[in-house]
Amino acid sequence: MKINSHHCRGILTLSGLICGLISTVTFASDWPQFRGLNGSAVDPSDEKLPTEIGPDQNLLWTTSLPPGHSSPAIIGNRIFVTAVQDKKLLTMGLDRKTGRVQWESEAPYDRLESIHRIGSFAQSSPCGDSGRVISFFGSSGLYAHDPSGKLLWKRPMGPFINDFGAASSPILVGDRLVLCQDHDLDSFLLCVNAETGDTLWKTDRSEFLRNSCTPILWNNEGHLQIVVAATLRVVGYDFETGVEAWTVRGISRTVISSPSVGDDGHLYLACWAAGGDEAERIRVEPFDDVVLLKDIDKNGSLEEEELHEGPVYQRFSQADRNKDGHLTRSEYELFRNLFDQGKNVLLSIGQGATGDATETHVRWRHPKLVPFCASPLLYRGFLYTIKDGGILQCINAQSGAAAKPLRLEASGSYYSSPVAGDGKIILIDEQGRLTVVAAGEDLQVLHTSDFKEDVYATPALVDGRLYVRTSTRICCFGLK
Repeated sequence: MKINSHHCRGILTLSGLICGLISTVTFASDWPQFRGLNGSAVDPSDEKLPTEIGPDQNLLWTTSLPPGHSSPAIIGNRIFVTAVQDKKLLTMGLDRKTGRVQWESEAPYDRLESIHRIGSFAQSSPCGDSGRVISFFGSSGLYAHDPSGKLLWKRPMGPFINDFGAASSPILVGDRLVLCQDHDLDSFLLCVNAETGDTLWKTDRSEFLRNSCTPILWNNEGHLQIVVAATLRVVGYDFETGVEAWTVRGISRTVISSPSVGDDGHLYLACWAAGGDEAERIRVEPFDDVVLLKDIDKNGSLEEEELHEGPVYQRFSQADRNKDGHLTRSEYELFRNLFDQGKNVLLSIGQGATGDATETHVRWRHPKLVPFCASPLLYRGFLYTIKDGGILQCINAQSGAAAKPLRLEASGSYYSSPVAGDGKIILIDEQGRLTVVAAGEDLQVLHTSDFKEDVYATPALVDGRLYVRTSTRICCFGLK
């Protein structure tokens, strides 16, 4: 197995220890999880990439796929995705050079869980190394296969109490698999033996409600930690034990996007939820005031039909944590507190964080143009974010100073996160409109194209090859 230690240092920028954990089981040119090596979203090879990318431009191959929102993982000579076909939950292995489907394996379930109206039962992205690929279906659990498709182990889970479904993806670090699941009840962070599926540790996260942040591994001054951003705070957990090591408060009430680690070793995060912008805050009236006016049956709780309108009515299934159809005072006030405290923000957290690091290790905060789903991209000293509506922002990673933003022609919602390589930033909106931007704070658009179909998955970008998954297919682009 060939390991390029230069790429490992440059992309992960963590330490030899983390580089060793990851590189001992992956090729330097792998894209082994959601957003690639340690979630960097950067091509580890930085090889030449075509500027013109589109359905009929620099297309090397294309393969039809069943629907699914999971992003491709690329390991060795295989591409791995999950999908849904005729209500079957599938893990699929494709040939990396040709795109031909090599195998598929079905994940059984008792019943399909609830999902968002535009969601998928295959939302979480697979992860893996040279010996295994691990996929996660909230409706069914964790499944480990070898590269040829042989089932190694399975671990039943779910369904979870969350009508948006399970969306956070697992990450593989050496012989350990880490999975975070934040739902309306019974949230947890889990670490299992990647060879057997057995639990190594499990940390209760019951204070955290519905979130979708995929964790990231961080070397915090020599301490390996798992970082998760979620309800109102960012937390770093000890990699060996799962014990909370530090926290930063003052973020949004819900977090969808995932953190990035910079070349400088610092953390970068985007945290956004409706009602948390400074100029558009949502205020929720106290329970005692509302129950006096709207508790028609005088049972001391609130039902959906009694509320009729307002922010709690619109999110009744989230506020009603135990799903009994009644909002108690404690459930209502907990939800009201989320709107009171939640703050939409881009922020950077510095090395050395310990305990409550809110006042000591936040390097900078930026409250404007915070993206909802698309994760921030740290590339060559700048942090790039794409907000729904196609508003691209570039921030100096060291100072937090923002350059003038640019509104792209691709002005839809962004569920796919940006990726980078060869000095280029690649973005795709929900409608499948792709934009190539030159890296740098002047935000120069180099190329646009239109796939004319929905895109939810984040592309994989490795060895100068871009792999784009649309609603019906996966395409590989590169210089011939």
